[in-house]
Amino acid sequence: MSLPFFGRSSQKPILKRCIQDDLTKRRLRYAPYYHAMEAQQGNRVRLNGRDMIMLASNDYLGLSFHPKVVEAGRSALLQWGTSTTGARTANGSRAYHLELEEKLAAFLGREACHVHSAGYLSCLSGVAAFAQKGDIILADKNIHSCLWDGIRLSTAAIERFSHNNPDDMRAVASAAPAATPKMLVIEGVYSMEGHICRLPELSAVAEEFNCFTVLDDAHGFGVLGRGGRGTVDHFGVNDKIDVICGSMSKSLASTGGFVAGSRDVIEYMRTHGKHTIFSAALSPAQAAIASASLDVLQTEPEHLERLWANTRRYKTMLKSLGLDTWESETPAVPIVLGEMERAYAFWKALLEKGVFTVMSVAPAVPPGKDLIRTAISALHTDEQIDRIGEAMAYALKKAR
Repeated sequence: MSLPFFGRSSQKPILKRCIQDDLTKRRLRYAPYYHAMEAQQGNRVRLNGRDMIMLASNDYLGLSFHPKVVEAGRSALLQWGTSTTGARTANGSRAYHLELEEKLAAFLGREACHVHSAGYLSCLSGVAAFAQKGDIILADKNIHSCLWDGIRLSTAAIERFSHNNPDDMRAVASAAPAATPKMLVIEGVYSMEGHICRLPELSAVAEEFNCFTVLDDAHGFGVLGRGGRGTVDHFGVNDKIDVICGSMSKSLASTGGFVAGSRDVIEYMRTHGKHTIFSAALSPAQAAIASASLDVLQTEPEHLERLWANTRRYKTMLKSLGLDTWESETPAVPIVLGEMERAYAFWKALLEKGVFTVMSVAPAVPPGKDLIRTAISALHTDEQIDRIGEAMAYALKKAR
């Protein structure tokens, strides 16, 4: 006999929605996501008792096991404990936050910076703290979910333009009232596609329409520009971009995020950005890890050099197999299969051969662009890339 409590609960509309959701049932049936690795050493992981090559990590420079980085995290843990247990506005601010912010600002050529406990939070705040009701936000239609959430929370009007298309951006901006405050929201590197933003052209249009420009450089930081200074530095347009935000969970091998800009802009965010005001502070260990990784990035250029050598080798291999990489220009390399069933077969075949990747299908990608997300790292060896090539050839046959 069922208990009355559970009988009543099953009639709740929201609970019923959870139980009957088709998308969740499909995810659980095919199990493409939420895989928990049992062990990791560099880019070697263990899943379900099998050793695999990780080909889906954002650890572009391979610093997550660097001795200096690991030791920095351990030392901070011993010195500061596990957490600040508070927000920066109250009891949570520490000297190590200020040190990291100063280092990041100097590296990016900015006056000031603020770090958050998540990259998603930084990019959300980088939009929501500055735009408000009555403003118009011009957004590349392919921007990340964190930026869309920031746009939604800002309550500003939103106008989308075609991906990486300055002409369409100009057409959209021209249709908006001239006196209305405008914001441009773009990414430096679009990680799903591997595309580099057409920043010189887009920033020129933004200047034409007096747009406040916010750039999410989560996947450009540490990868592009002089010594990894990012997409803005890559194009030499630092004076054209108002806010650079991003994540420290990629090239800096940590967690957390940052927003960098002029001192006036950052202090405004600290005053008005409730997602900054009420957010718990970045933990001691993760701040120390990001800081040490930034030091390594500047003193050991061989990691960035190896990343791009591996990227060239990897893309040459994919091209030889005739695989569609969506014209990726970066170490974030999609393999476009075109339909969900084919992408799933390809992903499963790679798992069989000991290569871990991530599958992305519509609506996360445009219809007909169902793909396998891969990312190359400085840690991948030539032998591993050869093994990946063999696995790709096998997967291609299995997915025909």
